[in-house]
Amino acid sequence: MRRRLFVSAAVWSLGVVALIGPLAAQQPAPPAPAPAAPAPPRENQPGGLAGAVAPGTPAIPYPAGLTGEKDFVVGVLPPFTWGPIETPKPKVPEGFTPIFNGVNLTGWHASHTNLHGTAPHYSVLDGAIVATQDPPGQGGILLTDKSYRNFELYMEVKPDYGCDSGIFFRSTESGHAYQVTMDYLPGGSMGSLILEGIANPARGAAPNAGRAGAAGGAGRAAGAGRAAGAGPGGRGTPVVAGIPLGATTANGEAPWMKAWKREAWNSVRLRVEGDVPHVQVWINDALVTDVQEATNRAEGGIVEGPIAIQVHGGSRCIQAGFWRWRNIGIKTF
Repeated sequence: MRRRLFVSAAVWSLGVVALIGPLAAQQPAPPAPAPAAPAPPRENQPGGLAGAVAPGTPAIPYPAGLTGEKDFVVGVLPPFTWGPIETPKPKVPEGFTPIFNGVNLTGWHASHTNLHGTAPHYSVLDGAIVATQDPPGQGGILLTDKSYRNFELYMEVKPDYGCDSGIFFRSTESGHAYQVTMDYLPGGSMGSLILEGIANPARGAAPNAGRAGAAGGAGRAAGAGRAAGAGPGGRGTPVVAGIPLGATTANGEAPWMKAWKREAWNSVRLRVEGDVPHVQVWINDALVTDVQEATNRAEGGIVEGPIAIQVHGGSRCIQAGFWRWRNIGIKTF
């Protein structure tokens, strides 16, 4: 009986082998293993981490998943060098002398008695004076240490939308002065001549006498205050840099509306001449204001004084909004 079982098991095993053999022969051979990637060069060997890449050494690309937006290649990246970043040098038109050195506020000082704020935050960053309200609601002015009488001032400015400013001349320490507006918010204007903080009844002026041509005299700047025009938005639509809110084309004929470039660097040139001042303002080389005063209405009748730049106080500034000034130069005559 045992012999019979043994013979049966042997026959069954031979049958299984006979069945599996042909099936195994039909299966494809396993793929040959991929060749091993070349080992990266070791430290201190040509092309290694501690030495320069030897001429003729093949570049090793990063794996596809690590390339990101650019196909960086090991061995061809420019070397990194330590060193100071060069400070931009002021660039002013021929005949002008820089009055801001691009590095610090030497030659300037803040007013601690100005009605817009007594601790204005002015600093220098990347060759420009930058300023904002600090704390919110509190602005102020930055004045030149020197006084000027007859002059032509050049500067480049770039404000964040929502922040009001101005250029003062024949200013007192607290900022009672003639002002050239730098305000392209709704209801504002760029390059208009007004008075700032002056109370001088003998000369017929009131403090902050209006935003639309408070200086009087011939040739008042066009487009001060709200602009009225036939463009999109209808007559009297508040203007933002010559573009009504909600529109994409200019509305109004004021020269500054066509000259000013929002969120960009703009050149501003101011010329003041005469004890009874003749005032001209250019924005990006376009004449936007030409005013001959009938009388000198500077406070106390002064004919010279500091120049100042302003951060407006109150609500005419946005949180984290800045004004920027660079390449400030002057020529006197």
